[in-house]
Amino acid sequence: MAQLLLLLLAGVAVASRGDREPVYRDCVTRCEETNCTGTKLQDFWAEQPIYMRLTGWVCLDDCRYQCMWHTVSLYLTEGYAVPQFHGKWPFSRFLFFQEPASALASFLNGLANLLMLRRYRSSVPPSCPMYNTCLAFSLVSINAWLWSMVFHTRDTALTEKMDYFCATAVILHSVYLCCMRTLGLRYPSFANAFGALLIVLFACHISYLTLGRFDYSYNMAANAIFGMMNLVWWLVWCVRRHSRQPYLWKCVLVVVLLQSLALLELLDFPPFLWVLDAHALWHFSTIPLNVLFYSFLKDDSLYLLKVNSDVLKLD
Repeated sequence: MAQLLLLLLAGVAVASRGDREPVYRDCVTRCEETNCTGTKLQDFWAEQPIYMRLTGWVCLDDCRYQCMWHTVSLYLTEGYAVPQFHGKWPFSRFLFFQEPASALASFLNGLANLLMLRRYRSSVPPSCPMYNTCLAFSLVSINAWLWSMVFHTRDTALTEKMDYFCATAVILHSVYLCCMRTLGLRYPSFANAFGALLIVLFACHISYLTLGRFDYSYNMAANAIFGMMNLVWWLVWCVRRHSRQPYLWKCVLVVVLLQSLALLELLDFPPFLWVLDAHALWHFSTIPLNVLFYSFLKDDSLYLLKVNSDVLKLD
């Protein structure tokens, strides 16, 4: 839950001031005509590092990258603010990583999920009623962070959609996880029906965004609504039960901090040293939240085992 509830606040990949600039457009056109045709294109392929080729960087991409920095240099020389290009700040590419800080943060979030999943499995026996649901949530989260890393490594139409869709999957699975823990153990039929409804909503969501023009405003609004539902649901349940289950402070802290740290996105400043921006800072800030939430899941799963054991003893 702590990973991606507000991931889609990252911004909209539409035309920006930088790529509308005639200097940038003329530069790209000249570069493409000069370097991306005939023997020059063959020379480009021959000189391009293998890791760039394997990650899909082509001659036009290189022209856009070089012209972006040419335009930024002119803006700074003339005393103007740094412009965005195609909905993004200019980032200094490292090897094949388009946004190295965000890619690293996504990797570390995924690694934290993987390590905490191993710790959860070593601490909680499969007989726990929430065991399979927690494992499924963890796998969905790891997959989402993988695609987040891929997207920040190489921004294409496909990687962008996979990043957004996998983020939505985490949010919806967070809602399902909350439903299972608060109602599903007592009313499994309701949980099954609710899970099926979420799957249908997810399918409709993807279909709407795939079949037509990608509606960024709708995508953000839909995820914000489900994220807020998830937040309120967890908080109400935790507040009502905190006296009997003191470890619930971990869940409360995670959901509150997640919402608060998402405000980092509102800063939206040009990258520090052309690498570290507000989005990367937000991704880095969620790493400890992963650890804390899995700690809550472990404590809660062990609590459920103890409660079920006590009931059996009374019988």
